Amino acid sequence: MTDSLRLYFTDGCHLCDDAMVLLEQLNLNYQKVDIVETPSLVELFGTLIPVVENVDGATLNWPFSMQQLKAFTSNQ
Repeated sequence: MTDSLRLYFTDGCHLCDDAMVLLEQLNLNYQKVDIVETPSLVELFGTLIPVVENVDGATLNWPFSMQQLKAFTSNQ
């Protein structure tokens, strides 16, 4: 599908782990971005992670299902 996805996450986030499983089950390539390394990302995504962002900058916030993730990434 695409390699232009970003997953905003942080270590120890079990919801982030769940999102990674969904991404891997759909065989999607993605870049992990740990929000704790950038204060502005903590401010932006701190209560929303995991968040998937596509190349257009559109985001899909948790909670999302496999079907929602597939639909979100199908236009890539």
